[in-house]
Amino acid sequence: MGESQAMVAEGYNASAATVESNIDSSQSVANVSLVNGTGPEGGLTTSAENGTATDNVPVTAPGAGHVEYAGSALSPEEERLWSIVRANSSEFNAWTALIEETERISQDNISKIRKVYDAFLAEFPLCYGYWKKYADHEARVGAMDKVVEVYERAVQGVTYSVDIWLHYCVFAINTYGDPDTIRSLFERAVVYVGTDFLSSPLWDKYIEYEHMQQDWSRLAMIYTRILENPIQNLDRYFNNFKELAETRPLSELRSAEESATVAVASDASETALSESDGKADEGKSQADGTSEPSKLESAGSTDPEELKKYIGIREALYIKAKEFESKIIGFEMAIRRPYFHVRPLNVAELENWHNYLDFIENDGDFNKVVKLYERCLVACANYPEYWIRYVLSMGSSGSMDLADNALTRATQVFVKKQPEIHLFAARLKEQNGDIAGARAAFQLLHSEISPGLLEAVIKHANMEQRLGNVDDAFSVYEQVIAVEKGKENSILLPLLYAQYSRFSYLVLRDAEKARKIIVEALDHVQPSKHFMEALIFFETILPPPRKIEYLDPLVENLIKPNVDTQNTASSTEREELSLIYIEFLGLFGDVESIKKAEDRHCKLFLPHRSRSELKKRSADEFLSSDRTKLAKPYNETAPAQPVSNAYPNAPAQWSGGYAAQPQAWPQPQAAPAQPQQWNPAYGQQQAAYGAYGGYPAGYAAPQAPTPVPQAAAYGAYPPQAYPAAATAPLAAPVQQPAAAPPQAYYNTYY
Repeated sequence: MGESQAMVAEGYNASAATVESNIDSSQSVANVSLVNGTGPEGGLTTSAENGTATDNVPVTAPGAGHVEYAGSALSPEEERLWSIVRANSSEFNAWTALIEETERISQDNISKIRKVYDAFLAEFPLCYGYWKKYADHEARVGAMDKVVEVYERAVQGVTYSVDIWLHYCVFAINTYGDPDTIRSLFERAVVYVGTDFLSSPLWDKYIEYEHMQQDWSRLAMIYTRILENPIQNLDRYFNNFKELAETRPLSELRSAEESATVAVASDASETALSESDGKADEGKSQADGTSEPSKLESAGSTDPEELKKYIGIREALYIKAKEFESKIIGFEMAIRRPYFHVRPLNVAELENWHNYLDFIENDGDFNKVVKLYERCLVACANYPEYWIRYVLSMGSSGSMDLADNALTRATQVFVKKQPEIHLFAARLKEQNGDIAGARAAFQLLHSEISPGLLEAVIKHANMEQRLGNVDDAFSVYEQVIAVEKGKENSILLPLLYAQYSRFSYLVLRDAEKARKIIVEALDHVQPSKHFMEALIFFETILPPPRKIEYLDPLVENLIKPNVDTQNTASSTEREELSLIYIEFLGLFGDVESIKKAEDRHCKLFLPHRSRSELKKRSADEFLSSDRTKLAKPYNETAPAQPVSNAYPNAPAQWSGGYAAQPQAWPQPQAAPAQPQQWNPAYGQQQAAYGAYGGYPAGYAAPQAPTPVPQAAAYGAYPPQAYPAAATAPLAAPVQQPAAAPPQAYYNTYY
């Protein structure tokens, strides 16, 4: 067997020890087999899956990176495209354009083609169509060993793709004449994707090959294995199996083990018959070997009872598989895109994956759980929530090797640029006692992934405080504040100061230190609605006396238009802040301070009520039925006019402060639901990929929607009612929608 044949049979860089392919949730040593791979006969393991190893090392495809090859002069267009992808390696359209340009002008330069494919597939290892194109380029120049190497890297990069295994098996059939080599590759493939609902194309090719070899016992065994699993076209497979059983002798269909079992059963039956009849000459006939021809005749017969029993065993497997198929068919038919693409999935399909995972987890078959998660993470590779769910699921089942493997793949390959996964990794590592790993995750966020992310700063400082490192916790804030000071008009800086001040007071209970931080902030930041709101809230948690004389001019400067000072707050934000301050004074101020604030509010905002709004309120009052008014109970008291009725532009409760508006990273935007269903013929999806199943360059990368901050109630103060202004008669009470229940002001981080 040549070197390339050995690689096909045993796998690329198969250095891992042989493990069992059947997974038991109680045996962690066996868990590696499902991800790292083994065939039913062993020796087929691979050391990594989906482009990553299980140990925490940077992951790249073999040969990846921007290495300059000999004779690789670039055209101006190639230079332009390379500069784009070097600046942003996730720019999918630029990558596909670069591949097309390279193939167009350098079709015979295999070095340049290898360079661009290696670099692209290091970033997008799940694009099985491009692995196929890469292998075709190597085959075109006659480098068969390189073709095998590419396919082996492909089945590591997208292990749970039926298509890439099918392409690999077709290549092996067309290249090698050794049936054992080809069968070994088929067996490796069905270990990973043989239970995939859409695995019919692979099984069909396996059946076709064994039919060409006329190895009927192997063919019958393949049908038996298929009938054990709820896959597509199960009825067709059962009918084909029955046709095979009815047209070939059972002696050709039975495996060696089955033939031995039949022979043993036949011996036992004859022995029992001999003892019951008590015939003396029976022993003689057996000694003379006269019974041997009858055994052979039985083994090669097509006795209807034997045939019925043989088919019945498989039919029982088929019925059981069909029962399970009836439970999952709804989930499977809702999966319209089982392959990877950078385009976002629609919301319905994302929810379907969650529901499908819920069902399989409740079913309790650990093997099925792992396989479904791996299928899901092909289609949903760009969504951190599914990686987080996988890690938590494996951790709760005690399979820490699979949990670590999934977390490494997520943080180093598939969602490595999304802060959410690194925040999760930091929390998980802290929980597992890996404090150095948690700090490394936070440092990666601060330095590369999302510098200045408020949530990362807060959670990092909180972790250091939990560990008893108070000085380190303060240092986290101070370092980020120092960086933000150097930026012009930093949006994050006022929020950092406000949070740092509050954190200092809650940890040290030092009100003077906390106020000192706020005073320093006023020298470096332009006051905003959110900053002032946080400052007002901060005064509520400090011990008396409240610094109302200090707050009032700050609030007035922000809510009062002044051409001499830069005021970026909108009219709505200024009005909301005024109402927040009035409510604060209602709790902690005196009569004079309340009167001053309310008079100022009326002067600034009440004259700007729109006439159309006042006319509408008057019309609503006029149209109110006198009969309806008289029908009310005599002792019913008209509800007090809320301040939001006096000032219609104001919300009923204080709007959320800065903690409710953390900096958010881009989330994949859901695509609109497609009217047509996903074509169940998984093997026919090539049209969506082009000639090789690749992705057209015209597809745009997913655009992240702008996060919409959720308003949180200013939970420290219950909504207060104020009398309406006396400039107009009160309208009949208008029914207001139920106010949202108060939420903790800083509930996101504590």
